[in-house]
Amino acid sequence: MVTSPHHLASQAGLDVLREGGTALEAVVATASTLAVVYPHMTGLGGDAFWLICHPDGRTVAIDACGALAMGAEHAIYTEAGHSVIPCRGGLAANTVAGTVSGWETALGLSAELREPLPLDRLLRDAIHYAEYGRVVSESEGALLAQKQHELLSDPTLARICFPEGKPWTAGSIRKSPELAQTLRMLNRDGLRSFYNGPLARSLAADLAAAGSPVRSLDLLAHRAEVKEPLQAQTSDGTLYNTAPPTQGVASLLILALSDHLSRDGGPESFSHIHGLVEATKQAFLYRNSHTDGSEHSEALARSLLADPARLEAMTARMSMTHAMPWTEQTQWGDTTWMGAIDRNGVAVSMIQSLYFEFGSGVMLPQSGLFWQNRGSSFRLAHSGWNILRPGAKPFHTLNPAAARLRDGRTMVYGTMGGEGQPQTQAAVFSRHVRHGVPLQEAIRRPRWLLGRTWGEESLSLKVEPGFSPDVMSQLETAGHVVEALEHQSIIMGHAGALIRHENGRLEGATDPRSDGAVAAW
Repeated sequence: MVTSPHHLASQAGLDVLREGGTALEAVVATASTLAVVYPHMTGLGGDAFWLICHPDGRTVAIDACGALAMGAEHAIYTEAGHSVIPCRGGLAANTVAGTVSGWETALGLSAELREPLPLDRLLRDAIHYAEYGRVVSESEGALLAQKQHELLSDPTLARICFPEGKPWTAGSIRKSPELAQTLRMLNRDGLRSFYNGPLARSLAADLAAAGSPVRSLDLLAHRAEVKEPLQAQTSDGTLYNTAPPTQGVASLLILALSDHLSRDGGPESFSHIHGLVEATKQAFLYRNSHTDGSEHSEALARSLLADPARLEAMTARMSMTHAMPWTEQTQWGDTTWMGAIDRNGVAVSMIQSLYFEFGSGVMLPQSGLFWQNRGSSFRLAHSGWNILRPGAKPFHTLNPAAARLRDGRTMVYGTMGGEGQPQTQAAVFSRHVRHGVPLQEAIRRPRWLLGRTWGEESLSLKVEPGFSPDVMSQLETAGHVVEALEHQSIIMGHAGALIRHENGRLEGATDPRSDGAVAAW
């Protein structure tokens, strides 16, 4: 079974499973297809993080996050008149893209499980849609129109995506010949050629021409890392996420803290929503002070999650009747989450992103790639949290989730949505696991989001319609600044989940807010 935010990508992954491929191989097929059919959200020019749950109880993570270019010194920003790192343009494209290294590392782990499928088989669908065309989705067309003023400054992007000055429209058929050629080069020369070879040299040349500080030596130095995931023990089971520089610790904290709260009242009650929102505030306060790409951040996160007394102390700071005032300036971003489970019970949770829609807005002419702007999250400071340091990894909103539940089920789940990722993970998990809401229904139901996302500056509690008037009134009475959204708002992200039961039965869900599908065989 495979789920992703685009039906063609889910089908690409399923076809690999039909041919006996592993869940890791299926996710590479899904991810590469998403890079073509959902290019506003994800691509080869971004970063990725993986969780792999083996049926024997082993759980491993892959950190495919690129570091800040060694030439990205404070001076190149301050001399250009910037007090913060810009979100668009060459100076925003300041980190190495780690996605392809994640594919390479995942396929290496897959080869330990069974004879690998050829790389050209895994990239087949992506190459096909790039060469012969794919349909522009509603979300891609809408975002091209909405962000046109930010994107037209890049000449390649303007020429390709805004022919005659007008954005691609939903329903039109578009080809990506440069991207098809890039995928063919990777197939011919191997995935490592993205960082060392003719393709890497063309990437470096185009980045330099766009004003990026990323150079060939930065690409050459990059490697994905196989790591131990973060984990939290709860009454539901063992929950997993990825270590810093991701916000995985925040996702785990929300569920660990809320595990101490009463489950009376049901999944759409004031107590449930308020409790998760207040747990989110405690988790984000910790994250905003302690989670970045620095060396000690991971050790701090592991120590906190393993300390019941500290978790109980954080829970004790939460009021179940009054909302804590919220003024934290936090992060936004877009991404794609995907999951797969194979016939042997290997389950994969993977998230892959360009950060903002279309990343830095830099489209590389020779390769057809959008390059990420994840490094725009660095602070132009010389001390403190997430500071600009050449060679450092940036703070990441990306975080894939997984759980081994006490009843024997294995669950992989996640979402796009920057600041909303930990909150949507908590909503879906708590509704389904703690309150018994069917998996698809847990994702379909209205959601909430504290803070800003998708370029919004407001720090309100944003709520989709569908909650009872009494619950909305209670939230406002408790002190939450509630902002009403439209039905199934795009800012709530594209969630998905897969579950493997102890007897081998599979369940899957996709988000009606996306173009996705669950594909199963």
